[in-house]
Amino acid sequence: MTINNTIADLLEWAKRELCDGESPNTDARILLAHILNQTTTYLMTWPDKVVEHEVKVRFEGLVAKRKLGHPVAHLIGKRDFWTLTLEVTPDTLIPRPETELLVEYALELTLPKQARVLDLGTGTGAIALSLASEKPSWQVFGVDVVEEAVLLAQRNADLNQLTQVQFSQSCWFSHLPNRQFDLIVSNPPYVESNSHYLAQGDVRFEPASALTSGTDGLDDIKHIIKESFTHLEAGGWLVIEHGFNQAEAIAQLFSKYQYTHLQQKHDLNNQPRVSAAQKPFI
Repeated sequence: MTINNTIADLLEWAKRELCDGESPNTDARILLAHILNQTTTYLMTWPDKVVEHEVKVRFEGLVAKRKLGHPVAHLIGKRDFWTLTLEVTPDTLIPRPETELLVEYALELTLPKQARVLDLGTGTGAIALSLASEKPSWQVFGVDVVEEAVLLAQRNADLNQLTQVQFSQSCWFSHLPNRQFDLIVSNPPYVESNSHYLAQGDVRFEPASALTSGTDGLDDIKHIIKESFTHLEAGGWLVIEHGFNQAEAIAQLFSKYQYTHLQQKHDLNNQPRVSAAQKPFI
């Protein structure tokens, strides 16, 4: 089918091509706006504007990849999170809106003015950088076992002018001997290794190591809850994102390792997605 070169024509064609996806209209607008280096509002304001042939060809290529399932964030190389724009690559998870619940919760805690904060498995640096953007007096650190993720997080720090955040390579606490923190946050792998979810949507193109954690999805969370206790200051908090069906198991783990003041935050579907607990003062 011949496609005319106006913005409206390209968007209409892309919507038909992507009709089997979850959000064909939104995906089409984001991809075309990216190629034009414009906002989606611009597309709606100038629907009759004729675009260059090169733009049309590039757009057709991105739509073809999206039709195969490639995440939009990978196709445009970025994702908005909190108040930041972050570079995204296939080396890490794509930041998701539900992780903003963790950021919200962490910011509600009563912590020292110059709190020392650790983001375990930082990936793009989304959590660490969001916290630093809101609390410039905090000392924020982020670690990841994947070197490419550490480099990506550092680029995102530079991109958002949050260069006070320190990123380094570490398998959880392996390269953090005797370091103490007032707050530890993490969005660790928590998907069951045999979950049908792994064959759906964007996760097909994301690293399995950042998604799965044993048959019950709790292997890494168990390690984090156990080891965090010795790396928290008295009165410090551990805040973890998890699957909605893991809240009870996580509550039991917090209790097992002597944490107190367990709290949980629910998502828009009223499902528990973030759990937090405190290391006792005594």
